[in-house]
Amino acid sequence: MSFEISGKLYKKFDTNKISETFKKREFVLEVQDGSYPQLIKFQLLKDRVSLIDSVNEGDELKLSFNISGREYTKPNGDVIYFTNLDAWRVETAAAAAATPAASKKAFKNPTDFPSAADEPFSENTDDLPF
Repeated sequence: MSFEISGKLYKKFDTNKISETFKKREFVLEVQDGSYPQLIKFQLLKDRVSLIDSVNEGDELKLSFNISGREYTKPNGDVIYFTNLDAWRVETAAAAAATPAASKKAFKNPTDFPSAADEPFSENTDDLPF
């Protein structure tokens, strides 16, 4: 599952080298939720740990992330569950705003709604899965 969220970089931590091939970097995003800001911890894995190198605490960000979870059995037999928020794209607010308008087709008037001619499929395209 892929999600997006926007907020302010509250804290970023150093990269942790777990093994020769695995690195992890955590950071906290402050997200406004009504009257109370939420501090949400995300992680970057492997080759993505550098995505926040050039970002400063206090910068506005837009994140794309996945949610993953797993079960772990402790040596004493207790079972615990982990939930991770794995960021895979980090955009600054300025970079997100600089995205060309052509890539985001916006309809300003109700009469601008797309017609059948705007469909990317031709008459010979069979898009049914069966």
